Amino acid sequence: MIDFGMLTLFIPASFLLIIAPGPDILFVVAQGVSSGKRAGFFTALGLAFGNSVHTLAAALGVSLIFKTSVLAFTVFKVAGALYLFYLAYKAIKHRKDLMKMNEQDRKPAHHLIARGFIMNVLNPKVALFFLAFLPQFVAKDVGSPFGQILALGAIFIILVVIVFGAIGLTAGTFGQFLTRSRTANEALNWLCAAVFIGLGIKLVLTKA
Repeated sequence: MIDFGMLTLFIPASFLLIIAPGPDILFVVAQGVSSGKRAGFFTALGLAFGNSVHTLAAALGVSLIFKTSVLAFTVFKVAGALYLFYLAYKAIKHRKDLMKMNEQDRKPAHHLIARGFIMNVLNPKVALFFLAFLPQFVAKDVGSPFGQILALGAIFIILVVIVFGAIGLTAGTFGQFLTRSRTANEALNWLCAAVFIGLGIKLVLTKA
């Protein structure tokens, strides 16, 4: 059970944090613009599902590892950065390919979801955020802190799906107008690669 008074604070605070410009939103926009509305939406779902891992970790206290172990924090952020660099490589490799949104839309949903999921889970900063944010809204006299954190995390994930999903769909719609020419296609791929590289560098430079 969650204290209703806490929810009136938690939901607006969560919404403001979700819409704040950051790596996840850039990632969703890049996927939506480059691969269509469906890709943008399912990537958003993947990012949201990744938050479930961080919620459980926060509830179990596992995220404390990232505060106490420099090695664990470094391993996760390097792995996340390498994945982003890999996505940048793929964007550059296929920069001259003319995108066809209908073909992109047939890409398996689980592949798109996995991309967002990996991006989110391999970001240790997100783990630290959940560890710092969720416990602030736990009421000690209401019920189990573990259960409250899981419930709060679930609410946060639903909000992420709504907001990021809308952003992904919007970016996909915008991208359809830009991918009708080979020149625009190549420019978009370079732009996406630059976004991925920038996010990867930012992650590498992140400190606990």
